Amino acid sequence: MKKIRLQNTFPFFILLILAVLAVFIPSLPNFDEGKYNGADTAWMIVATALVFIMTPGLAFFYGGMVHRKNVISTMIKSLIAAGIVSVLWLIIGYSLCFGESFHGIIGNPLTHLFFKGVNSGKPWTGAPTIPLTLFAMFQLMFAIITPGLVVGAVAERIRFSSFILFVILFSLLVYAPLAHWSWHPQGFLAKMGVLDFAGGTVVHISAGCAALAGAMVLKRRKVHIEQKEIPPANIPYVLIGTGLLWFGWFGFNAGSAGAASSLSVSAFATTNTAAAAAGLSWMFFEVLKGKKPSVLGFCIGAVVGLVAITPAAGFVAIPQSIFIGVVAAIISNTAVHIRSRTRLDDTLDVFPCHGIGGMVGMLMTGIFATKTVNAGGNDGWLYGNFSFFLIQLKALVIVVGYSFLVSYAIFRLINAILPLRVSSRDEEEGLDASQHAEKYLQGTLLVSTPQGIQEEMVSD
Repeated sequence: MKKIRLQNTFPFFILLILAVLAVFIPSLPNFDEGKYNGADTAWMIVATALVFIMTPGLAFFYGGMVHRKNVISTMIKSLIAAGIVSVLWLIIGYSLCFGESFHGIIGNPLTHLFFKGVNSGKPWTGAPTIPLTLFAMFQLMFAIITPGLVVGAVAERIRFSSFILFVILFSLLVYAPLAHWSWHPQGFLAKMGVLDFAGGTVVHISAGCAALAGAMVLKRRKVHIEQKEIPPANIPYVLIGTGLLWFGWFGFNAGSAGAASSLSVSAFATTNTAAAAAGLSWMFFEVLKGKKPSVLGFCIGAVVGLVAITPAAGFVAIPQSIFIGVVAAIISNTAVHIRSRTRLDDTLDVFPCHGIGGMVGMLMTGIFATKTVNAGGNDGWLYGNFSFFLIQLKALVIVVGYSFLVSYAIFRLINAILPLRVSSRDEEEGLDASQHAEKYLQGTLLVSTPQGIQEEMVSD
């Protein structure tokens, strides 16, 4: 019988303890149906589901681009966040983000401990026509995908157990404070007048900076040192992932209006327009440099456009979203090229695409935001309000600095507790086999069973 290490028992018993504690949380009366708008509630349920589908979409997107021996390990790291963050969110995460504010820095963890009072609480101020529980679940989906974005930078060399610990610490120490600063009415960035409609700072800049920190701490893969070209495992997976991300992003951005309203329609339109323009921009920019138009180019460009429009979606007019998408793709493409000439091993260019893309989006919001689209927003530099652009720029510097430094410290701390990186032998073998005893290779799925590794034929 295989010997089980003591440290391997911790995750199970911690989960078991939390499950037992949950039994003793008192039940409260459900919310009053009559207080809410049925159309808004229906739309926000759909939007919540749309944002969730972005997580498996991200798994396909990343899984298709890595080496074939690391497909499964890359995909599960995106999906495991759905399990970890969902439990963490119910216990303490939602309270840290949206609980009673402590000096605009963080929410009181006791406000909604174990979701206490959420099902019977007053609606959120920014979404008064839907139940608080629905708002909390919608926000959960953002918290799930954010650490999942980091996977692309640390793929093919990070230990699975170490990544799980990263998801927990990142969610508590990076995501929760940023969400509170930006989206809680008492958050200090919100009180400064910073606008982030759907997560340019909270999601994409934070994940991009964490990706940069992770790549620096983990250092370079062997294939990167040897300058070996790694063929994508499955480009159709990338196409599927892009489609799911694009589809889910309508919930991500349009759902952030908090209601089935004209603002959600406007955000829907800007989202689609920016993605389309950025996909074309990336592809045509590559052609301009002498390359052939590629599937990967269009897909990556479209995702960059979605990233860039995220903070601006509900504050800018539809025509300006074309400019945002085109410019964001050119800047991120250039950043990818610069990164490729350095020693930084950001496996799937998460920082150039999500980090830089989010920064471009925040600054573009400072330029193109208009009260004509959203009376609750602000006018940007283009409309004579340069001071608002400076506010967005100041917020960008704060968020970049905080996200990178804390994420770097998290990776260093994990490395002191657990080995952060797999052994060179495991890296050579591939993380699918070494970390999960599962490997998808040329139509054959190798599955771990009590009898050993068994082969099953599957179709691509």
